Amino acid sequence: MDMMKFQRFVLACATGLSLSSVTAQAQLSIEITGAGANRLPVAIADFTGERVVSQALVSVIRADLDRSGLFKLIDAGAPLADNITPPFEDLKTRGADAVAGGSVVLSADGRFETRVRLSDVVKQASLGTPAYLHNDGQLRATAHRVADFIYEKLTGEPGVFSTRIAYVVKSTGRYELKIADADGSNDQAALASREPIISPTWSPDGKKLAYVSFEAKKPIVYVHDLASGRRHVAANFKGSNSAPAWSPDGKQLAVVLTKDGSSQLYLVNADGSGVKRVATSPGIDTEPRWSPDGQFIYFTSDRGGSPQIYRIPSAGGGAERVTFEGSYNVTPRPSPDGKSLAFVARNGGRFQLALMDLATKQTQILTDSTKDESPSFAPNGRMILYATEIGGRGVLAAVSSDGRVKQKLSVRAADVREPAWGPLVR
Repeated sequence: MDMMKFQRFVLACATGLSLSSVTAQAQLSIEITGAGANRLPVAIADFTGERVVSQALVSVIRADLDRSGLFKLIDAGAPLADNITPPFEDLKTRGADAVAGGSVVLSADGRFETRVRLSDVVKQASLGTPAYLHNDGQLRATAHRVADFIYEKLTGEPGVFSTRIAYVVKSTGRYELKIADADGSNDQAALASREPIISPTWSPDGKKLAYVSFEAKKPIVYVHDLASGRRHVAANFKGSNSAPAWSPDGKQLAVVLTKDGSSQLYLVNADGSGVKRVATSPGIDTEPRWSPDGQFIYFTSDRGGSPQIYRIPSAGGGAERVTFEGSYNVTPRPSPDGKSLAFVARNGGRFQLALMDLATKQTQILTDSTKDESPSFAPNGRMILYATEIGGRGVLAAVSSDGRVKQKLSVRAADVREPAWGPLVR
């Protein structure tokens, strides 16, 4: 892509020109379009006790595990309480390698106690018996916690069902920054504005969002406290202030400023103090993202003539080019373990999500769509959330890091962009 086209691309990203009119008051729905190979067969039995509550809870647990693409759900047969030894031989005949049962009981204080027992069918051994106290308003959150427990025990990796995602929905003359559970439910508006909102990014502790708002008729970086709803300006210098990215310790933001000319990389403290330039380039440097260890900042630059991905030590120093395949590679997103890099590559005229192994430089195209943007890793690195277009309308999608599991998250008749996957819940 030549310099003029790249500048138009940056401008379109900054102003949200690609967003179209929609109805915003709707929840994301998820459609699974692929599944992983060698899925683990697991039975999630109906729980005993409070029937309506337990049925709702178990349905969310099953949906979570199914959505991951790592599990094959097996019919458990009869309901199974947490204090009953599972019928291992019957479950083995049904093809299950693991089984979860449980009970939901109404406590004296009006809350529910959900008790779960996860067992290894092959070894006929218990894998854990957690218990959760919750009210009916915490039903989905409890189900996500149970699914996280099952996921971690069976895979050895943390589950991400209790995490949240942020995204932007555009309606006629209105932008909303929304936050929802990872399955798209329980969506809430953190901010509504008549002007564009772009580039939301989560603080490492999940308590704040940094984003760019145009409500003052220019791009300004804000830091928004989600619990209180209060926010403060983190970058409002002359010209454009954009593309915030949190440092792993949550103390700083990498931002893109034009206060000294073209778009360049700077660091600023999260409270807005202490601005410091990181790199100097004759071209456009943009879209910064820190490596998980905080040692490097990855970014997009056309300093070599076409948009490519580079990295620079966060303490300052020389930049090194990371991508060499193709003439257009943008929006770098290091994986949580720092071993791979997701980005958007132009591939035969299509803009697709790609994943590079940083040790071998081997790159894989993960999607078959044509207008991918804004990739964001799940905090366990298993899935990548991104925005794309289907039928001229913005939707969110997710793909596993091996490309096997694919999902589409959409709002009926709505345009959704700018996804950001939040951190693990501590």
